[in-house]
Amino acid sequence: MRAALLAGSDDFIAQIPKIELHVHIEGTLTPDLRWRLARRNGIPVRLAPPAKHPRELKSAADIPATFFEAYYSGCDVLRTRADFYDLAYEHFQRAAGMNVRYCEVFFDPQSHTARGVAWDDVMGGLRAARDRAASELGVRVAYIMCFLRDSPVSAAVEHYQQALAYRDMIIGFGLDSNETGHPPSLFDEVFAQARRDGFRITAHCDVGQRDTHANIRHVAGALGGRGADRVDHGLNAADQAELMGLVKERDVGLTICPWAYLRRWTYRETAERLRVLLREGVKFSISSDSPAYMDDSWVLHNLLLAKRMGGMSDEQVLAMMKTAVEMSWASAAVKAELVHELDGFWSVGRMAL
Repeated sequence: MRAALLAGSDDFIAQIPKIELHVHIEGTLTPDLRWRLARRNGIPVRLAPPAKHPRELKSAADIPATFFEAYYSGCDVLRTRADFYDLAYEHFQRAAGMNVRYCEVFFDPQSHTARGVAWDDVMGGLRAARDRAASELGVRVAYIMCFLRDSPVSAAVEHYQQALAYRDMIIGFGLDSNETGHPPSLFDEVFAQARRDGFRITAHCDVGQRDTHANIRHVAGALGGRGADRVDHGLNAADQAELMGLVKERDVGLTICPWAYLRRWTYRETAERLRVLLREGVKFSISSDSPAYMDDSWVLHNLLLAKRMGGMSDEQVLAMMKTAVEMSWASAAVKAELVHELDGFWSVGRMAL
C-alpha cells in the first residue's frame, strides 16, 4: 500500500507545512542507524540469527518478536549522548524534508535509565538535536516525556521527580507502552502532580484494546483529576456517540496515526472510523507514531493515507493542519506563526502546484 500511495502524485500533501504531535523518538530508529550505533558501541544487534547486514533489519516484521519487543530491543543500541543526538537529529532532518515545521516528540527515559544510561546523556543529546533543528532546519521541537504504563507507578513518580531538572525541555507528560491490564487511572496521582506543576498531559488509548472505551473516557474526562489535554490515538471514540460527545465537550483532540492501526484492523475498519470523526467534527491531527517499525511510513505517508481514507479535499487537509496547531502545546506566538504560514501556503504556494 505504501508503494501505491507514493506512486500517486499529491503535491499538496507533499508541500503543505506540517505539524506532528505524536511521534516516538525511539520509534524513528531506522535499520541503518541501528546498525551504525551497534557497531559504534561494540554491541550485537539482537536478532536471531545474528544480523550481518543492515538489509536484515528492514522492518519490525523481520524481527521474530512483538512490536514492543522489537521497539525496546532497538533502544539497547542507545548508550551515549552522541547516540541520542544522532537519533533525534536524523529524524528532524527527515521531518524537515517532509516540510514539518513543528513537532512534539515523545521519549521514554525509563527504557534507558533501566540500562544504566545517565539522564544527562539522554537529555543532552536530545537538547543539542532540538537546538540545531531550530537553527539550521527551521523545525521547532518540544519534548513530551512518557511514563511506561507496564512498569510500576513508583517508577513513574521517581522519573517524574528526576525530570523536573529538565523542565526547560519538557512541555508535558504522556503514558505509553503495553496497554493491556494497565489502565491510565493507575497514574492519576502523578499526572495530577504534573498538572499542579504547570505541565500539559496526555495518554495513549490505542485501537482495538481491551477496555479501550473506558480508557478513552477516563483520559478525556478524569485523568489527573480533570482530564487530559489530548488523547493519543483514541480512534475507538468513533464507536460511541457518548464518547465523541465527551471529547468534543472537553475540547480534547485525538492524535491519530492511521498506518499503525493497519497492524490490527482492516483498511475499511480504520477508514470508517476516521470518516465518523470527520463527520461529527471531532478534533484530530495526523502523525506517524513509530515509523521505523511501521513499514517505514512517516508523517507524509500517514497524511496521504488519511486523505484517502477520509475522502478529504485539500481544504479539509488545511483545516486539519490548523486544528493540529490549535491542539499543540506551542506558545501563542508560535501558533500564530504556524497559522500564518499555512494561510500563506494556501493563498500563494498552493497556486504554484
